[in-house]
Amino acid sequence: MRVVAGTRKGIPLKSLAGTETRPTSDKVKESIFNRIGPYFDGGVAVELFGGSGSLSLEALSRGVDEAFIFEKNVKACAVIKANAEKCRFTEQLHIQRADARSSVAVLKASTKKAKLLFIDPPYAETAFYDLVEDFVAADLLTDNAAIICEHDKQLVLPESYGSYHKIKSSVYGNSAVSIYEK
Repeated sequence: MRVVAGTRKGIPLKSLAGTETRPTSDKVKESIFNRIGPYFDGGVAVELFGGSGSLSLEALSRGVDEAFIFEKNVKACAVIKANAEKCRFTEQLHIQRADARSSVAVLKASTKKAKLLFIDPPYAETAFYDLVEDFVAADLLTDNAAIICEHDKQLVLPESYGSYHKIKSSVYGNSAVSIYEK
């Protein structure tokens, strides 16, 4: 696993050993960013269930200004911190050692709005996709935001979350990625 493109292209990233997290492969990550825009001019990325932090680090490498990662596993937070240090993004990356359900309150308090919202919960925990509705209802997404949901290929996510509609859904092995835009 590595940073695929941008200012930190090629930097290898660590992931948590074992099966507690499921890192997004480089192929899937590259496909996601080719669809939502290969490069960005500022903005904020929010990653729920951060794991290794690779999606936020990729977004930072491609030009977002800052990223918030929510991850409750202390070992995963240590991996994210090490990856941020390796990529020299410690100032731009805000690691929240917290349950993803606290993300809406944290973002509201920061007065930040997400340009990119990545959500990749454990596949058995399908109720966590409802957090997208909470972000939409709390007006925590920019008008040009993209919502990226990684999920089990058997799970069919809603066609829309408020005014954000599914524009693409692709299958990669046992995983699928659904992308929503306004």
